[in-house]
Amino acid sequence: MGTVVVFTNVTLDGVMQAPGSPDEDRRDGFEHGGWATPYAAMAQAGGGMANTGALLLGRRTYEDFYAVWPQRKDNPFTAVLNNMQKYVASTTLEEPLSWMNSTLLQGDAAEAVAKLKKEPGNDLVILGSGELVQSLMRRNVVDEYVLLIHPLVLGSGRRLFTDGGAFAALRLVNSQTTTNGVVIATYQPAEPTTAADNLAGDHT
Repeated sequence: MGTVVVFTNVTLDGVMQAPGSPDEDRRDGFEHGGWATPYAAMAQAGGGMANTGALLLGRRTYEDFYAVWPQRKDNPFTAVLNNMQKYVASTTLEEPLSWMNSTLLQGDAAEAVAKLKKEPGNDLVILGSGELVQSLMRRNVVDEYVLLIHPLVLGSGRRLFTDGGAFAALRLVNSQTTTNGVVIATYQPAEPTTAADNLAGDHT
């Protein structure tokens, strides 16, 4: 059985929008695109993807990746992405998908991912795809979060964990810091602790 791993860049104020390039995602007038590029943290955190069996991508992330990576013939990561199985959550795309080894998830995305988890294999890794992450969180489908936390406060932009999103109690299982200050933190779901639990613990 595989696990679902969220693997993504975020800032200190939780922004995940357009880490790779200035024009990646200008929704809502976002002007800070490319903020993660100078830190090159994805390359340093590559070991966290060693167990990857397939990628899970939302429609926007899938189209952004497809527009860029197949054209980078001199980058070794291109072959990795081309050959890796990619599952795409979308209500607007139709099969056959253009990028090789890509499969459109049928029906409810959370239910489809839950079925994939039951199949033998390695981890299912979500890159970017904030809306997909949030939908899986609401159904308790995510098993691990690898967050590349950059020493930046942008003050605007779409965040990984939104107001009104799903509650999650997490425990830190691993952390490391890059030479330029990015904290690579790995979290897994933990049993939630309520205020009542804390008060009871104070009196024992």
